[in-house]
Amino acid sequence: MKHGTLLAAIDLGSNSFRLEIGRYDHGQIQRVAYLKETVRQGNGLDENRNLTDEAMQRGWDCLARFAERLSGFKKSQVRAVATQTLREAKNREAFLQKGCEILGFPIEVIAGTEEARLIYQGVAHMLPSDNERRLVIDIGGRSTELVLGQGLDATETASFRVGSVAWSMKYFPTGEFTEQAFYRAEIAAQAVLEEALSTYPRHQWHKAYGASGTVGAVADILALSGFPEGEITLEGLGWLVKCLVRAGQANKVQLEGLKDDRRAVIGGGVSVLRALMTLLQIGTLHVAQGALRHGVLFDMVEREDHDTDTRDLSIQRLAVKFAVDTTQGQRVGRVAIDLLKRMNPKLDTENATHLDRLCRKLSWAAQLHEVGVAISHSDYHKHGAYILENADLLGFGMPELHRLGLLVLGQRGKLKKLESELEDDEFAMMLMALRVSLILCHARKDPDVESLQLQSDEHKHRITLNASETWVQEFPQSAHLLKQESASWVKAPWAFEFVTKP
Repeated sequence: MKHGTLLAAIDLGSNSFRLEIGRYDHGQIQRVAYLKETVRQGNGLDENRNLTDEAMQRGWDCLARFAERLSGFKKSQVRAVATQTLREAKNREAFLQKGCEILGFPIEVIAGTEEARLIYQGVAHMLPSDNERRLVIDIGGRSTELVLGQGLDATETASFRVGSVAWSMKYFPTGEFTEQAFYRAEIAAQAVLEEALSTYPRHQWHKAYGASGTVGAVADILALSGFPEGEITLEGLGWLVKCLVRAGQANKVQLEGLKDDRRAVIGGGVSVLRALMTLLQIGTLHVAQGALRHGVLFDMVEREDHDTDTRDLSIQRLAVKFAVDTTQGQRVGRVAIDLLKRMNPKLDTENATHLDRLCRKLSWAAQLHEVGVAISHSDYHKHGAYILENADLLGFGMPELHRLGLLVLGQRGKLKKLESELEDDEFAMMLMALRVSLILCHARKDPDVESLQLQSDEHKHRITLNASETWVQEFPQSAHLLKQESASWVKAPWAFEFVTKP
């Protein structure tokens, strides 16, 4: 990545939407601008887990203001991620479709474990480099993330459905603070978080850090009340709960440092925080400077370096877990990428970076195209698609995994099941390259592709693969399968033709 490049990260949280703009400078990211708006989408989920019209509109209005600030940014410079509320919302596609149009950039809904990994990246990059084992916690609006890590590496990640917005709505619905309400809220939070004890016991970490909203808000209040700055203790939390109970109502709390946008969710946030610190025996929680949005920025830099992209490691781990034939997967990937480049000769010269991204995605699909065989060889493409749709693969957003799943699903069989996706020219080319590669590699040995000529006609939406009669005689099974493949694309937006020439 070039020094001086501007990058933007958008965090669509349950309580707030945040925009962080930074400039890449010799391995670090210097802040250029930071915008935060309290949107409270987490409050907008109805009893059927659908976002209300009002909640969606609040989000769209905020994204419109962010879009104005991002005018002139390229797609490669911006990454927007959404967390628990949009993970839960049944009608999220309605919000995302319009939200992407308004923002002008894609929005990824990321899994809880990926959210935890990015949070850790944001925290770790802003801490001194050492070998201490760290526990990082982030209490969001509707989820709480826990991470164990050392240096820049997250070793354990988890996400729990407990947060400041959800707990405030459930245990402090009218904003009334009582000792009994806090007791019920803390007991309920510990019940959800109890399974964390086995993975995050006290002996596994040296120091605990807290990131983002709830932790920052509580730390500010305690510091202005005479407690040590940048730290949260159980003693301090006990004092804070007494202050809240004494006030009786959220709108009557008079504490220096308590901002209006945090007032409505302070009860739930404090309950979860105290429950977590008690459960995991956290004597002192240190306030971290980094957060999810910073992790997104650093991850964007990492993705430019293929040697350190977390997604590559995640693909390898899943392949090993399901005992995939990695040699065949790599073979299919090499041939598919060669075909894709020949199908898109202009991209290779006009936008090499974009072509490189397409090739990497195609390579991932090829490496995992047989992942479903571990369940059953019959319909393994369907099993593979299901695995990818439901796997927590670090580094990947849920839409990206969905796309990979569609490629794996479409590797064989009729194309009608992907009718709408094939309207996307890039997806159609990637799928065609994968299917043809699988045919050429069907004998599980390196095929002779040098003797094949490929022609691409963008105007007629046609890809033609030419083979000599000598090649057909040498590889009759491949030729037979390629003729059948031609028939598969007859009714698709793109046509594939296999032609034998003298």
